[in-house]
Parts: sequence; structure tokens; C-alpha cells
Amino acid sequence: MPDPADDLVQRAAHFGTHAHQRIDQRRKYTHQPYQVHLKAVAELVATVTDDPVVRAAAWLHDVVEDTPATLDDLREAFGEAVARLVAELTDVSRPGDGNRAERKALDRDHLAQASPAAKTVKLADLIDNARDICNHDRRFCRTFLVEMAALLGVLGDGDPGLCAQARKLWQRQAERIGLDRRLLEAQEGEAPRAVVVHGSRRVPRLFVEAFTAEEIAEPLPSFDAAQPAAVTRAALGAGTVAGVRRGGHIDGYVLAEDLQAGACGDHARPFHAGQLLAADAPLADVIHVLTRHEHGFVEVFGQVAGVVTRDDIQKPVVRMWLFGIITLTEMTLTELIRARFAGDSWSGHLSESRLHKAGALHAERTRVGQACTLLDCLQLGDKARIALEDPELVALFGFESRGAAKRVIRELESLRNHLAHAQDIVTHHWAQIARLAQRISEQAA
Repeated sequence: MPDPADDLVQRAAHFGTHAHQRIDQRRKYTHQPYQVHLKAVAELVATVTDDPVVRAAAWLHDVVEDTPATLDDLREAFGEAVARLVAELTDVSRPGDGNRAERKALDRDHLAQASPAAKTVKLADLIDNARDICNHDRRFCRTFLVEMAALLGVLGDGDPGLCAQARKLWQRQAERIGLDRRLLEAQEGEAPRAVVVHGSRRVPRLFVEAFTAEEIAEPLPSFDAAQPAAVTRAALGAGTVAGVRRGGHIDGYVLAEDLQAGACGDHARPFHAGQLLAADAPLADVIHVLTRHEHGFVEVFGQVAGVVTRDDIQKPVVRMWLFGIITLTEMTLTELIRARFAGDSWSGHLSESRLHKAGALHAERTRVGQACTLLDCLQLGDKARIALEDPELVALFGFESRGAAKRVIRELESLRNHLAHAQDIVTHHWAQIARLAQRISEQAA
């Protein structure tokens, strides 16, 4: 007579396999049938529990999210216990709930309330996904590990063995790509630290590493060294730079303006070490190179494949990054003022008109149910005026003098205005951009 427990697991395996097969779902990188992932998760779960309900849920953990099957279908086929576990493992966020980070936060909060059994299945799912993603997609691996660290922070009451295995895998992969291992510690209740003040490292390092050269680089066209210069110039069109190939390898570059006569290779310029960037080089490094050279060149697998110029600093991803740095700076300034002054005692450093404007904003935010203080409603310039009146705050913020702090804050306000209105930020703000990049890098070092 067949064992009912084995029958439940076998039926779940059959159901899960065929549900994903019907939509021809495959693994993203290997293109293997999706049941390869289901089997891997189920086998990991089977190493730590004999509970047929949990093992069945492992085979079914993605069917509601990815296939036409519903929780009602699972409830009818496998009973309430299995359906409940799968419900705990199914994301609750919707596309309209915000960006990826906001949706992931909602799903993480949902998972935090799940049973230890569901968290055990999720740990197995994380382990198999981490292996697949980090072995095949170095770029997305960084994003995935950041999200995985946050998830591990709420999965602590899953199976201890799988939890330890997941943590070791995370640490190994984080070390491989240079991700700060303290990110995982931050999910375990460690007290948060300031984000830009000297001595604060976790958030700046993550912020520095999240935006890279490959996200803004343009492909570098290349031509054989023997090709006539005039032909190369015509082929470049609007482009101003191209790689020069010798023996199939790009070993230099030419500018369109130099291609007047002779062969392409006659005008080749060598790559200087200071111009070369890894694909995953942070944007701060890109800006550092472009402060010194007109062109930076991006290497992929040892071959120059992309080019960056100051024009690329106008791209949305860089503008978003710079706006984020300014926001981090303002948040730090707010916390320093809050720590330095009791209550609203800082208000004596502002004019009545500035206080009135902040008070009106505070009243409106309170009316619509936003939790905030009067300090939160000040503009960056207002907060700067308060800080500049206190020598200790000026020093805590890392400035050499009140004059230096005043100049930097004024530049930050101007840059933020240009960012907010999609105006040119390179022509008038390059020096400020370079200083911001250097500052955020120093904080993360």
C-alpha cells in the first residue's frame, strides 16, 4: 500500500512540474526546464525535514506566482496546510506598489510574518537562486545579494542548517564581487550609523558600488589598423573616437579629427592606465578618470569594449546617483542638527519668514497624516544655515572651515536644482560633481 506522505510529495512534484511546463517556463541563464529549480529546492528541503506538507510546498512554491494555478486549485488538490504554506511563500506586491525596492520591502514584510516551515522553503529557494544568479550574472548578482541580505534578516527562524548554509553562500559570493560583508550584519539588528559623516561606511559603500561604468558606457566601434584613415573617418559618422585593432585585439584608439590621411593605425593613441575602467567600476571612479582625461575606456574580459565621456554624466542613472548623494548629505545634516539641539532650539538661527514657510509645510504634512517634525520640513539651505552657526557641527560634517562648508552647501543647492529640472549639469557643475564623487568614495573607503 503506497505511503500517503510519499504520495502527497509525488503529486505535488507532478503538479508543479506540469504547471510550469504548460507555460514553457525555463531558467533564465541555463534555459533548463523550470522543474530543475523546483527539484533543487525540494531536495534541499528534504535534507532538513521529513514533513510531507513542507516538502510538497517546496515543489509548489512558485506555481501561484508564475502559472495560472491559484491557491484555490492547490487547496482542492493538496489541502489547506499545503495551500497555506504556498500562500506564505507567494509575493503580495503589485506593479503599482512602487519601484523594485518598495515592492521587495512589501514582500519581505509579508515573509517576515510567515511560519518557520515557509521560511525553511524560502531559504532553500534563496540558496538555489543565489547559486544560479551569481554564477551567471555578475551584474545582477550584486543587486540580488543586497536583496538576499535583507531577506536573511527575516528568515532567522527557518531551519538553522539551511540558514547557516545560506549565510555562508552569501558571504562567499559577496567576497567574490567585493560587496561589503557588513551589509549582512546590518540586517541582524546592528544599530544604524550616519550615512555620510566620517566613520560611516555601510551605506556609502553600497551606494558607491551599486552604480557602475557599464551602465553608462557606449559601445566602442573598432577598425583594423590597416584600414584607410578616410574610410574610418566616414564610417565613424557622428562618433568622435574608435578603437584600433591589430591582430584582432584593440590596443589603442583614434579620434575622428585626426583621421586625415594614411592608415587608421598611423593615428593610434595608446590607452593609458589612468583611462581604463573595469565594467563594474563605480561611477566615482568614472568621474575620477574623466576629470583627468577626455575619454575613459571600459574593459570587459580584458578587452576594451566601451567608452565614456563627460556627456555620459548627463544620463539618467548618473543624475539619479548624484541626487541620491545630495539626499544622503541632507539626511546626515538633519540628524546632526537633531542630535546637537534640544527640541526646536535650533529655530533661533533662522529668520521668521523661513520658520513660517517650514511651519506651513509641517502643518500640511500633518494634515494628510505624515509623521514629521518641523526640522524635517526645512530646506537644505535652512539646515545649512543652522549648521554653519555651530563650529562643532561644521567639524563633524567634515569641513575645514565655515567658509568651505558654506561654499559646498551653496554648490549642492545649485546642482540639485539643475538635476531636478533636467538641466545641463556638466558644463557648470563639473567641479562640484568631482568633489561629491571623491567625498562619497572617501566615506566608503
